[in-house]
Amino acid sequence: MSHVLTAVAWPYANGPRHIGHVSGFGVPADIFSRYMRMAGHDVLMVSGTDEHGTPILVQADEEGLTPQEAANKYNRIIVEDLAALGMSYDLFTRTTTGNHYATVQEIFTALNDNGYILSKVTLGAISPSTGRTLPDRYIEGTCPICGFDGARGDQCDNCGNQLDPEDLIDPKSRINGETPKFVEEEHFFLDLPAFADALNAWLDTRDGWRPNVVRFTRNLLDDLKPRAISRDLDWGVPVPLDGWRDRRDKRLYVWFDAVIGYLSASIEWARRSGDADAWRRWWQDPDALSYYFMGKDNIVFHSEIWPAILLGNNGQGATGGKPGALGELRLPTEVVSSEFLTMEGKKFSSSRRVVIFVRDFLERYDPDALRYFIAVAGPENQDTDFTWAEFVRRNNDELVAGWGNLINRSVAMAAKNFGAVPPAGELIDVDTELLETTRAAFGAVGQLLAGNKVKAAIGETMKTITAVNKYLADCQPWKLKDDLDRMATVLHVALQAVDDCKTLMAPFLPHSSQKVHELLGGEGVFSPMPRIEEVSDLDGTGALGDGVYPVLTGDYADVPSWESRPIKVGHPLEKPTPIFTKLDPSIIDEELARLEN
Repeated sequence: MSHVLTAVAWPYANGPRHIGHVSGFGVPADIFSRYMRMAGHDVLMVSGTDEHGTPILVQADEEGLTPQEAANKYNRIIVEDLAALGMSYDLFTRTTTGNHYATVQEIFTALNDNGYILSKVTLGAISPSTGRTLPDRYIEGTCPICGFDGARGDQCDNCGNQLDPEDLIDPKSRINGETPKFVEEEHFFLDLPAFADALNAWLDTRDGWRPNVVRFTRNLLDDLKPRAISRDLDWGVPVPLDGWRDRRDKRLYVWFDAVIGYLSASIEWARRSGDADAWRRWWQDPDALSYYFMGKDNIVFHSEIWPAILLGNNGQGATGGKPGALGELRLPTEVVSSEFLTMEGKKFSSSRRVVIFVRDFLERYDPDALRYFIAVAGPENQDTDFTWAEFVRRNNDELVAGWGNLINRSVAMAAKNFGAVPPAGELIDVDTELLETTRAAFGAVGQLLAGNKVKAAIGETMKTITAVNKYLADCQPWKLKDDLDRMATVLHVALQAVDDCKTLMAPFLPHSSQKVHELLGGEGVFSPMPRIEEVSDLDGTGALGDGVYPVLTGDYADVPSWESRPIKVGHPLEKPTPIFTKLDPSIIDEELARLEN
């Protein structure tokens, strides 16, 4: 058994999240965590809402709210949506807590003490109309290196090079389209070039990463530059240095504090658990594993910048040093990046109404229907298009007609003919072959899930379900009324196979797997779900003050093991209601009409 950290990208709290977001940072991380728990590992899954920086200020202005009020509003919406989707966080928190502020300042202090923080005058982008600092990512223009029209002020997604906003040709603000004004400012920088050798050596030890992550990261390491970690803002974590702590015009940059959130969330979880040092088992144990999940636009922060911050804290850069107050911290085992999900051939855009928010989706459709689509057709290795026609097809032809129909007819036949799970008589070759197939699937599917190959894993699971459907079609138990012993054996084998498939499906479809568990006589919680708890800030020293806020947490210690278990012979069965909902094709036009209105 290993300690496994699942670090899930922090959704920004300037609006509700859409299904494109959860297809990248959310559902794949939850599938992985649920499997790893079932495989016997001690998993800590953490994240929260990212609540600092200019985008929060912009959203707050639009709604006539304070920044904290805006963050509070969307934090709660996001927490509720992730709970409804079944995201099994050990702790989903936020970045405006006193605990987070303290953790960020400890890491900054360690970096500064070890000589990895530089102070220099630089050009900062300012909005001429508001006087506010514009984040690098809120400035777009033409890349001066490859000519790509749509490069951001921090990097070009086309050629992968790190940029500064002033490097862009014809830069424009994404907020209002105006040309930013560049002014000289004094800021702190992370000395990334000091970690070039250490980052390359670390990357050489990484095996099995997705090719897009490795290629992108290698390209970044060819041209490292110091990167600003402070900004002229009054909304963010204060700089923990004399002469800077009380300044209202300087704060640590949101990207710097956000990546440290994985650590601060782990520390908060430990403090709330009653063992304040429990987080160390995931961050300092040499055998611990850590997996970071995000979309491809966040690769740079997780494969380059966050490892550099950790190396600096540990005193492992070019100028050496010693571990900071929190001790030596482990670097990521793997950075798991998904590509982008588009919608009806267009990029998701809330402002252009090319969007469907998680909340709106779950008001009309089952969470497992969305989870299934993401697992089987999500943007794992390439950009993928969500269309309503494909969603309906996948739901009806695969989820309902394949898996749902197998459950329904197996249970219905056993209920009609025996009223209970029948005992098995003597097994013949076709019976043992099917049971060997379902049992072998645990190894194949588990290996794929451990390697974050979600599409292949659910494909293998659906192949197993197809084998069970074929077994029923070949054995034709409905024609065995003159041989009830053989009918009982076939239906027993089929129900055992259904039970095995329910376990195989549990990481992907936890809600329906719980229903199948109960249908076949299982007791208690099979697929544990997160719960929302209202908590007080542990310290009351962050922007949140002593306010109360919702967190996602849960009890996941007693998950079932990743293996076949004998079904309960004699458990009463009744004719089941369908586990999944077949969708009328008319919803395609209805949903497309919503996009146009």
